[in-house]
Amino acid sequence: MKAVEIYTTRTCPYCVAAKGLLTKKGVAFTDIDVGGDPALRAKMTQRAGRTSVPQIFIAGSHIGGCDDLHALERSGKLDAMLA
Repeated sequence: MKAVEIYTTRTCPYCVAAKGLLTKKGVAFTDIDVGGDPALRAKMTQRAGRTSVPQIFIAGSHIGGCDDLHALERSGKLDAMLA
């Protein structure tokens, strides 16, 4: 399975939903909490081109946020991206 990174904050309901989907699918992921670290959040923004959380990367490629992750799941494309 490919490496998954997810930039989050503790209080974000979309972060919880995205991590919940990944956990339900048995996907191991690296959770990077940017809530208390402006430098880390700036790095996320630079990588993703977005300031909102979550921002999700699979094998180093940015796939977007929570809505994007769920759309990939609904379309049946997420499993192929993770394999």
